[in-house]
Amino acid sequence: MKIKMTPLLFLLLGFTFSCSNDSDELVIEEPNPDQNSLYFPPLDSEEWETITINDLEWNAEAEEPLYSFLEEKNTKAFIILKNGKIVIEKYFNGGSASDNNPWYSAGKTLTAFTVGLAQQEGFLNINESSAIYLGNQWANITDDQEGAITVKNHLTMTTGLDYNVTNQNCTDSDCLTYLNEAGNFWYYHNAAYTLLTDIVAGAVNMDYSTYFDTKLKNKIRMNGTWVSLGYANIYYSTARSMARFGLLNLNNGTWNTTEILSDENYFTEMTSTSQNLNQSYGYLWWLNGKSSFRAPAFENEFPGELIPDAPDDLIAGLGKNDQKLYVVPSQNLVIVRMGDDTGQALLGPSSFDNDLWIKINALLN
Repeated sequence: MKIKMTPLLFLLLGFTFSCSNDSDELVIEEPNPDQNSLYFPPLDSEEWETITINDLEWNAEAEEPLYSFLEEKNTKAFIILKNGKIVIEKYFNGGSASDNNPWYSAGKTLTAFTVGLAQQEGFLNINESSAIYLGNQWANITDDQEGAITVKNHLTMTTGLDYNVTNQNCTDSDCLTYLNEAGNFWYYHNAAYTLLTDIVAGAVNMDYSTYFDTKLKNKIRMNGTWVSLGYANIYYSTARSMARFGLLNLNNGTWNTTEILSDENYFTEMTSTSQNLNQSYGYLWWLNGKSSFRAPAFENEFPGELIPDAPDDLIAGLGKNDQKLYVVPSQNLVIVRMGDDTGQALLGPSSFDNDLWIKINALLN
């Protein structure tokens, strides 16, 4: 489309333009929508826009090898979002879109987010002693030792509580004894994490699940529920609900234009190295691209990146039986894998992560 216009009027209209050297005729170049802007599925329907592998000019020849790998590894649900739109949504091994699958420890990311909401609303301060919210004698340690453990220590796996116990999930006072000074050692201790639900409940004076549903789940139209399995609290939901939560975090805690976790400092701390003992751990989120990491069930530090073949800026929720929530800000990607044991699983990162990313990279290139 060509229109004769003066350059001043043209600039006032906000268009870019080109002009030939021998003519005053200007050519309007209508602005393209931002190809990297995020799409958010509506809150009042099951609609979710899609985009194809061909539209993205990804490598279609890598699609079937990826599916074969996922099916072989006992995957039930797999989703890839690009810019918020569904590129891949596949179900295997009897899985379906309506299944509520356990997040296991990938659900720790939900708790970290919820703690941030409680702090944002002024109910708690993560730098204060957790005894303020749990009450006295929540652990079988001295008052001074108890007072030194902060909410942040629970978020970062640095409480110093003894993990050399028969049941590391046990949150009874008798199971919670002293080993190290708080903040001086990193160990993946589930009981210390699980107490965060009681900390939030004590702070907000409300059942944890009710607060979670009101402040997070219902805001982004997730489904699902927290289920108590022994001492552990496990979240169950559809794969799409996990993808919704991933999309929320891809957009730094804002759903479309609605701020949910508006505390930018907390969000940054949650998704960055949170202490100097495990570079690859934030507030219950795993972080790629660091020079070393510690892993569940191990006391020692491992050199190298958490997932060498994954993007350096990847953050992840990782759970038992290789439940995966990957968020990659540099590529506007959210990836969900839910299912059964892959045969390569640890509680956190496993060799399956890297094998999966090799397959994903083949698709993206």
